[in-house]
Amino acid sequence: MSRMPKDMQQLMQQAQKMQQQMMAAQEQLATKTYEGTAGGGVVKAVIQGTGEVISVTFDPDVLDPDDPEMAGDLVVAALNQAFATMSADADASMGNVPGGAGLGGMLG
Repeated sequence: MSRMPKDMQQLMQQAQKMQQQMMAAQEQLATKTYEGTAGGGVVKAVIQGTGEVISVTFDPDVLDPDDPEMAGDLVVAALNQAFATMSADADASMGNVPGGAGLGGMLG
């Protein structure tokens, strides 16, 4: 049985270290929360780094019985903003891991 060349061993060790760093970055992101707002702050959405929606709150004055779709649109806008913030943070965190730039979208 032939032994692995030294260069290959070093490459494997570097790959394993990079994988560990990426997993640590993903675990750290999962513990964070991200907030998005819409309508000048009348709707606020909070999500966790795992993508789970934690809460959606809104000013009751925004509820117009003649335009119920507006409240839904504001909730969607607030959630989209929160997810965009989370994605940007994930990209930045993965950028700190050698070879990990641009992998934030793979978090889920």
